Amino acid sequence: MSMLLNEGVKTERLVIPGDAVFAEYRCELAPGMGIGLVGEECPDGTFHLEYYFPYLDGDYISSQEECMIQRHTERETYAGMLDEYKVGISLIFYVTNSMEYRQRKLNEKPKKVKSVMLSGLSAEGKILLPIKKTEKQIEMAKVASMNRNSLLEAAKHGDEDAMESLTIEDIDLYSKVSRRLVKEDVYSIIETCFMPYGIECDQYSIIGEIKDCRVMVNRITKEEIYNLAVDCNDIIFNVGINKKDLLGEPKAGRRFKGQIWMVGKLNFAAS
Repeated sequence: MSMLLNEGVKTERLVIPGDAVFAEYRCELAPGMGIGLVGEECPDGTFHLEYYFPYLDGDYISSQEECMIQRHTERETYAGMLDEYKVGISLIFYVTNSMEYRQRKLNEKPKKVKSVMLSGLSAEGKILLPIKKTEKQIEMAKVASMNRNSLLEAAKHGDEDAMESLTIEDIDLYSKVSRRLVKEDVYSIIETCFMPYGIECDQYSIIGEIKDCRVMVNRITKEEIYNLAVDCNDIIFNVGINKKDLLGEPKAGRRFKGQIWMVGKLNFAAS
């Protein structure tokens, strides 16, 4: 850990009047990926580590929905919660720039979140082949997704007709899936999914389409890391996974299935 600290770059410094000085160092192990270290800076120049976390910078604006921020119980770290109707659940993630948020709170700067760049860190996954579809089927799926999102938005604001339409749609979908499961494999029916995994609220089991794939090398361990751009339920985010932990060869158009720890960077509004 001392080696990471010596090689790290100080990214944030928080001075709490009459209390203490906190700092965040980031040690980059591959482009856009590394370890963040947060602790207290003492007057004699020593640094007392409080906690550390892995990070993977996202390349995409994943969501612009309203984001709530809540402090974790055990330490001064924060979780973000997106009421993202595309997913169908409240999407909870670990905030990787919590020091910036604390700085804004202390200096009474605007804390409104305008967008979130999400990333997933995975220790286990596999590659699935894509579902074969015609151009017409792809266009119909896009239109159906847009219509469903419109209904969800309306239902969110109390539209009873939209709620009724969604209920009927879900009943029809359940009936169709039940009939197809008799003769088809489940992964030929479910194209993408986003489900909570385990007891931790920021861990998910996902299936998503790979849009892009890059290979990075950890400069310390020399291990190869896949940085995948994944489209899951119309939300695009990066997923980082060690090459040895991924079964199959990732390529654009194929699907990623695995468990992830969701992290995210908050982009704050200027005013």
